Amino acid sequence: MAEVKKTTPGEGPPRGPGAGGWTRFVTARPRLTLLVALVLTALAVFAGSGVADRMGSGGWEDPAAESTYATGVLEKEFPGSRPNLLLLVDAGAAGVDDPAAAAEARALAAGLAAEEDVEGVGSYWSTGSPALRSEDGRKAVIAARITGEEKPSAVLDRIAPSYRGAHGPLEVSLGGELAVRHEMQTTIMEDLLRAELIALPITLVLLVMVFGSAVAALLPLGVGIVAILGTNAVLRGITEFADVSVFAQNLTTALGLGLAIDYALFIVRRYREELAAGADTATAVRTTLRTAGRTVLFSALTVAASLSAMLVFPQYFLRSFAYAGIAVVLLAAVAALALLPAALVLLGDRVNALDLRRLLRRRRATGAEGPAEGTGWARAAGLVMRRAPVFAVLTTVGLVLLGLPFLGVRFGTADDRQLPATASSRIVQEELRQSFPGSPGGGLTVLAEGPATPAQYAEYRERITALDGIARAEGPVTGGPGHAYFTVVPEGESTGTGAQRTVGELRAVPAPFATSVTGPAATLVDAKDSLGERLPWAGGIIVVVTLLLVFLLTGSVVVPLQAVVLNALSLTAMFGAVVWVFQDGHLSGLLGFTATGDIETTLPVLMFCVAFGLSMDYGVFLLSRVKEEYDATGDHEHSVRFGLSRTGGLITAAAVILAVVMAAIGASRVTNTKMLGLGVALAVVMDAMVVRSLLVPSVMKLTGRLTWWAPGPLRRFHDRFGISESDPYNPPPTPVVIQVSGKERESVSSPQ
Repeated sequence: MAEVKKTTPGEGPPRGPGAGGWTRFVTARPRLTLLVALVLTALAVFAGSGVADRMGSGGWEDPAAESTYATGVLEKEFPGSRPNLLLLVDAGAAGVDDPAAAAEARALAAGLAAEEDVEGVGSYWSTGSPALRSEDGRKAVIAARITGEEKPSAVLDRIAPSYRGAHGPLEVSLGGELAVRHEMQTTIMEDLLRAELIALPITLVLLVMVFGSAVAALLPLGVGIVAILGTNAVLRGITEFADVSVFAQNLTTALGLGLAIDYALFIVRRYREELAAGADTATAVRTTLRTAGRTVLFSALTVAASLSAMLVFPQYFLRSFAYAGIAVVLLAAVAALALLPAALVLLGDRVNALDLRRLLRRRRATGAEGPAEGTGWARAAGLVMRRAPVFAVLTTVGLVLLGLPFLGVRFGTADDRQLPATASSRIVQEELRQSFPGSPGGGLTVLAEGPATPAQYAEYRERITALDGIARAEGPVTGGPGHAYFTVVPEGESTGTGAQRTVGELRAVPAPFATSVTGPAATLVDAKDSLGERLPWAGGIIVVVTLLLVFLLTGSVVVPLQAVVLNALSLTAMFGAVVWVFQDGHLSGLLGFTATGDIETTLPVLMFCVAFGLSMDYGVFLLSRVKEEYDATGDHEHSVRFGLSRTGGLITAAAVILAVVMAAIGASRVTNTKMLGLGVALAVVMDAMVVRSLLVPSVMKLTGRLTWWAPGPLRRFHDRFGISESDPYNPPPTPVVIQVSGKERESVSSPQ
């Protein structure tokens, strides 16, 4: 007589809160939910208006660094030592010493000095400094610093028309740090609008191709627009008490659209599966929220955790991306878990309306997934697992080789060469670099504080002049009691390795007074030190949070380790390409940028956090379905094939759409934005098409059932507190083990 007994493979029965208050509210009051969302979105539009005007285009320096301190004191005590506005005066063939040209130039300088919020005006004609006169004698510089209560860019907008252009025998162009940043901010905003106009219609076409239904394709765009508008309102509020970089708006648009599409694809796909399985609309929505809805929330927390690591850095450029990223991720998840279910309840089967793919496919059942859905991915997963060692080794070696160029990375600072070659402020800066001795504004400044005699100042100047690599040293310029500064011009590039070495040597020179060094090279040195000190903390946050969250999802200690390692591997191609293309200049002509021979220091940190979070997003989608099937069947290999068959096309479609959005951002004329957009687009595609399709199934095959191992205490912890996509109100069939003649035969049914 056969003995029949039931066993439960995997990690135990599904857990979770089930149909909570949120699910009941959304499904019972869909119109009220949409109305509330509409009102909140309208308020967000109002609250977020003008946010770009309140953002800055800097933020690469450490506020606590020596160079930042010195800059602040110099701006207060010696405004003329830190000019942020330069007027390049071209006198033509007559030369800058021509009496008529000199008279007109002095009148320009006097008018500039009389402007409100302008201080420290100096010029070649007032100082006679050779550093302010071009080597051919045709051009000279008027320098000033814009300060005051009014935003500097607003002051520049107000006064620029009065000085730019022809003035008698002179032609005047505007440059300097402020002009460069202002033009960069304007260019970024124009490029962002263009990127949206490019990305939205292409995204809509791709969504129609993925969903088939034009109605379903509009849902993700609605979620994305709500997330973007809501994030703009959040950023507007943050600008009241913290600096926010204008670059953050690019991330808001990209992640707002990309993650909204990811989450909507996942939720709508699961909803259509439930409808195809025979569920009514309300039941399908409730089941979707209890299953895919949990995964979306879990994924959003994982991405937000990766982005939150940037909060440990003091540079507001990086912190701004954390503000924007966390806000847009969470808002996209909330919108997906509120607006989508409410819309699906109201639409019902009409979510499949306007199926444009019928023009290409004559036979397709409305709302059905099709009998062959996912079989191609299942076959591919089977092939990969049959040759698991080969695919694992070749894929890993290939990814490592693609990342090798990053070993030669050189870090620098962003300057005017971020702008297109036709930008007016960049043209001025190029002229200053090429035609003026000592690159005005590009040297080092040593601030001296404390009582000192002229003899002590002279002795200190002799010491710094004796250093190797010094082209010129001037000073001291004395000001208020106990304040003076020296100007030091290093040989070579203003931020090159020689200049960076000079910073350390200057800081080591003994002096009878307190000294601090600032300037472009000093700012770069301090930024590198600051990032280096905090990188372990940021990396630790990402790793620990990832390990914890993936453990809560899977109940395994092996899968989280795999996730961290494989996600890191997925980024190698991005980092290798960043160096090969943007540092070394390959494809610079095709992509339309100027290679400077280095990478802005903060960009790799930003790109890692963003790309790692997005790869975790896709990893969670895959692992949740694999784990759900493993809980149902206990069959490891079948679960991997099933998970890839159910999510492979979904992840690939989401990655392609997000890559389109990021590539549109990467079409920017500003190099850093181009690097961010194209780099993350490459990372997303590599993760979806190589890591998720080849490396993950091959590695999971090699680890076998050990993949799901955890020590007893951790297993019990997961049983109590873990997260599962399995529906606790609709548990999967329990496998039945039948013992016949002392042998066991397992009969497994899988939910479809």
